[in-house]
Amino acid sequence: MNDMSKIMYIVVPCFNEEEVLLDTNSKLITKIKELIDNKLISEVSRVLYVDDGSRDSTWDIICELHEKHEYVTGLKLSRNKGHQNALMAGLMEAKNHADMVVSMDADLQDDIDVLERFIQEYENGADIVYGVRNSRKKDSFFKRNTAIAFYKLMRMMGVELVYNHADYRLMSKRALHELEGYKEVNLFLRGIIPLIGFKTATVEYERGERLAGETKYPLRKMLQFAIEGITSCSVRPIRLIAVTGMLIALMSVVMLIHTIVGYFQGGTIDGWASMVVIMCFLGGFQIFSIGIVGEYVGKIYLEAKGRPRYAIESKKIK
Repeated sequence: MNDMSKIMYIVVPCFNEEEVLLDTNSKLITKIKELIDNKLISEVSRVLYVDDGSRDSTWDIICELHEKHEYVTGLKLSRNKGHQNALMAGLMEAKNHADMVVSMDADLQDDIDVLERFIQEYENGADIVYGVRNSRKKDSFFKRNTAIAFYKLMRMMGVELVYNHADYRLMSKRALHELEGYKEVNLFLRGIIPLIGFKTATVEYERGERLAGETKYPLRKMLQFAIEGITSCSVRPIRLIAVTGMLIALMSVVMLIHTIVGYFQGGTIDGWASMVVIMCFLGGFQIFSIGIVGEYVGKIYLEAKGRPRYAIESKKIK
C-alpha cells in the first residue's frame, strides 16, 4: 500500500440522531467514495458510528446502514456515557484499523469538503490536524459571546485549548496510541489532545447549520462542560483560592492596624454595617471555595475507583 492510500476512519458519536443520520450518512459515503476515487485514501476506509445509549432508533438505523453500505461500521455503548466517552470509544476502536482517524459530530455542521486539506496536512507530517472555525457570524449574539467567554475563561484557568476548535480533527495512529495512555475517567479531549505534542496543523472552515434535530449543548451543558474542562485539566482555581485567601488575610491585618491606631487616637470605632458586609463576603467566599475543592475531591474519588469509561454492547465492524 503506497503513502497515498492510507486507511481513514471517520468516527461519529451519536445520541438520539435518528432525524439526521440518513442524510449525514449519505453525505459521508459520497465523500469517502470521492476520496477513494481520487486515491487519497484506501478503499477499506470506513465511517464508524458510535451510539451513545440513544433512546430513539439511532442504533437500528446504524445496523441497517451497515447491512446496506460496505463503508459503514458501528459501535453501541451499553448506556449513555456522554459525548467525550463515546468519542473516545470510537477513536480507540478505529486506531486498530486505520492509519488516520477523523472525528466529527453527527449533525454535519463541520464542513466535510475540507477533508482533502486534512489529509494533505497529514501527508505533510502532521499527527494532529485541528478543524478551526473561521468565523461565528452565523451564531446568535448570545451564542457567539458565550462561546468567546468560554475560550477566554478556559485559557485564564490554565487549560490549553485551540481557539474555535471543537472535536473536528484528524489524528494519526501514532497520536491515538499516545492518547490511549491518558487513563483519566473525567475526559476533556479538547484539553487532553494538545498535551500529546507531535506536529500539529490547523485547517479553517465555515461551520454550517444543523441539518435537523436539537443541539446537544444548550447553555446548561456548556457550563457543565466548562467546569469539567477546567477541573479536569487545571488546578489554577485552587491556587486562586489560596491567593485570594492571602490577600484577605493581608487586608485583615491592615484593618486591624487601622482599628488599633484609631482607638489610641480616641476616634469613634463604628462599622456595624461594614462588619456585616465583610462577614457575608467571607462566608460566601468560604462556601464557594469549599465547592471548588469539593469538585476536585469528587474527581479524585471517581479516578481512584478506576471504573471503565464505557462498556461496548455490540459491534458492527467489517
